[in-house]
Amino acid sequence: MKGLIGKKIGMTHIYDDQGLMIPVTVVQVGPCRVTSVRTKDRDGYSALQIGFGARKPKNVSKAVRTHVAAAGYSEHVPERIRELRLAEDPEQSVGDVLGADIFEADEFVDVTGVTKGRGFQGVVRRYKFGGGRASHGGGWTRRGGSIGMCVNPGKIYKGRKMPGQMGNVQRTSQNLRIVQVRQEENLLLIKGAVPGANGRFVMVRKAKKK
Repeated sequence: MKGLIGKKIGMTHIYDDQGLMIPVTVVQVGPCRVTSVRTKDRDGYSALQIGFGARKPKNVSKAVRTHVAAAGYSEHVPERIRELRLAEDPEQSVGDVLGADIFEADEFVDVTGVTKGRGFQGVVRRYKFGGGRASHGGGWTRRGGSIGMCVNPGKIYKGRKMPGQMGNVQRTSQNLRIVQVRQEENLLLIKGAVPGANGRFVMVRKAKKK
């Protein structure tokens, strides 16, 4: 399992050799520096801990600064640190830098990110309820209707679709194809949309179901 931390730049479109337009999302992946290595003999599992981005050292705890110092961080510390589980012990060591070159064009990936927050929304927008009629004595056009029951069971079941917070949750888009890999700029052009707003961090992994 290979993967990188990235940042969603935005969406655009490109044209293939046949002149067909392909909508793509531009994701900057890397450079990601290895901050720690987990092995089965020492830790009981295999994983690679990587860091991405930059932030001021004064804005993080001393424990984090000490932890990433061994990876070569001095003037800044990584803005995001994530652990990537592996089937076998990794070949990389602390301080190695990973970039977009670990991926190839036409490879399929899973992209995980936090969706855009929509705030508190009603059932019409949140769950696409039809609502009541809009004429002749309506008055409850965008309401959810009855939510309760009679004496038996006399309660509202968990999971009932009701108004509430919409968005701002972690989601994964699976089996997205990489159209282009621009190694010099550490950019991936991924076909389709990925979760999150522009500028948000995402995790790009090799597709599990491909």
